[in-house]
Amino acid sequence: MQADTIETVHVACPRCLAENRLPAERASEGPKCGECGAPLLAGAPIELDEQSFDTFLRRTSLPVLVDFWAPWCGPCRAMAPAFEAAAREHASQVCFVKVNTDEAQDLAGRMAIRAIPSLMLFKAGREVARSSGAMDARSLARWIAQHA
Repeated sequence: MQADTIETVHVACPRCLAENRLPAERASEGPKCGECGAPLLAGAPIELDEQSFDTFLRRTSLPVLVDFWAPWCGPCRAMAPAFEAAAREHASQVCFVKVNTDEAQDLAGRMAIRAIPSLMLFKAGREVARSSGAMDARSLARWIAQHA
């Protein structure tokens, strides 16, 4: 008799960056960090900075969608509600992250961000897709489905 294998996912805690392992089928059940108790997949974008960005990517096996933005950018502000709605809709399948390029200039340079808003999708810590310019909710959902 062969034992069933349970697929697990790894998710870095948005608060303490501890790596958490959980069964993939339970990702939609509101998991919390085993270290600090913070929600892991809360359905809202996570703010990351230069210090937390690489650690979060390294400790998260789910796809990570990063919005590189700035507070003074009109298209960034216009796209924010669509990005937040997508984070709620896809909370258990994709981690949504926001990086303020004004505060993380070295990271933006390292990621070769030339225009904002810019979206980058990472899988297993590696970039797999990139798009520059604001997207409405429908376009964003289509882009996620195509690349995640």
